[in-house]
Amino acid sequence: MKNVLITGGAGFIGANFVHYLRETYPGVSIFVLDNLTYAGNMANLRSLEGTDRFNFIRGDITDRDFVNDLFSKKSFDTVVHFAAESHVDRSILGPGAFINTNILGTFALLEAARATWDGNYSGKRFLHVSTDEVYGSLGAEGLFTEETAYAPNSPYAASKAASDHLVRAYFHTYGLPCVTTNCSNNYGPYQFPEKLIPLIIINGLLGKPLPIYGDGMNIRDWLYVEDHCSAITTVLEKGRLGETYNIGGKNEWTNIDIVNLVCDIVDEFVEGSEEYSKLYPLAGGRRGLITYVKDRPGHDRRYAIDSAKIEAELGWEPAESFETGIRKTVKWYLENRSWWEEIQSGAYRDYYEEQYGERLS
Repeated sequence: MKNVLITGGAGFIGANFVHYLRETYPGVSIFVLDNLTYAGNMANLRSLEGTDRFNFIRGDITDRDFVNDLFSKKSFDTVVHFAAESHVDRSILGPGAFINTNILGTFALLEAARATWDGNYSGKRFLHVSTDEVYGSLGAEGLFTEETAYAPNSPYAASKAASDHLVRAYFHTYGLPCVTTNCSNNYGPYQFPEKLIPLIIINGLLGKPLPIYGDGMNIRDWLYVEDHCSAITTVLEKGRLGETYNIGGKNEWTNIDIVNLVCDIVDEFVEGSEEYSKLYPLAGGRRGLITYVKDRPGHDRRYAIDSAKIEAELGWEPAESFETGIRKTVKWYLENRSWWEEIQSGAYRDYYEEQYGERLS
């Protein structure tokens, strides 16, 4: 890798990957392409602004002329494609944006890479980052493998499934040097506050209700974001072209057990600090804030990833258990209050209202 294009690099996983790549690969030049919609936040990359080997480009991956021009001017040898609309609830409210970004945006990038590389694929890589949600819902037993049939149940999952198929087709039809990763639920620093874990941490700190869908027994496999970043670089270095690699954390938890654990860790950190006790006073503990709400439509019951392929072929395993990763995550949100206060400002609320005609409380 010499010149790496990271789409969606100002988002949660993308920004973590930018920091990880810069720290672990000192010879790589990084180009971040992000449209800075509500979930893309330059605050995630603020420490890199003005530094060498870091270049930020604002733009929309669905603008084919713009993307083609960018590829023609830069000598990208590697593309890591994170850019996506990624929240299930919002895909139910407004699926159009998901179809546009996740399918047509991926198509635009594939076409630009194909045209620019023009059959000279030596040393080139196009890595498409996807999700375990393309596989649908598991029963009480079993794991998703790379051979599991696709059965997406939300507009978000369907749009990601379609983009996965496009990437596969470009490898088999044109020989484009593609590889796909499907990961389980990520958590860690810089995650947008609409997602479960940061929502619970922040609402718990502020003494606000902690909403839990349905009975709280939905199960997810959780992956600490830095482990995900290390897996992606492992696939870039050693993965076989045209292959899919599932990346999981070996951490299956029910939503309610996660919320209870996060409540307890937040209580522990707050009660153990005079500063935090003054900032976030709450009598009775955070578990008392838990509120069950109506389940969302099409809510998949269980996801769990089998990472045996990437472990056996490429030697990758997650470094963090959920218990160690979640403590690091809670600590990060405590130490970075200004980050999430900025995220929760009116800019996000205005965007959401404009897109979906609904004002956030």
